[in-house]
Amino acid sequence: MHFCPSCSNLLLVETGAGQNGETCLVCQTCPYMYPITKAFISRTILKRKEVDDVLGGNEAWKNVDTVETLCEKCGHERAYFMQIQLRSADEPMTLFYRCCNSSCNHNWKEN
Repeated sequence: MHFCPSCSNLLLVETGAGQNGETCLVCQTCPYMYPITKAFISRTILKRKEVDDVLGGNEAWKNVDTVETLCEKCGHERAYFMQIQLRSADEPMTLFYRCCNSSCNHNWKEN
């Protein structure tokens, strides 16, 4: 981003704005123009925001109860479960399951 040296507003790129039809950096509030004479590339790699685990990560599954249900991934017959309110209070809670098989740990929710 480039800013105007006289009024500090953001400069915009406009093609054909110069005296000879060249591309310029133009200020929207004052008459400042800066002709672009050579190509320039500017790249900024943004850092991705860390996303919190909705289910609370592995710590949230330590003290939960188990129930007899079939894991759709490995076929194990027991799974941990917890209820979480995802929608408004007048909607029912959502049931989340995690397979008790430590090599699987597949997560799913009740349909």
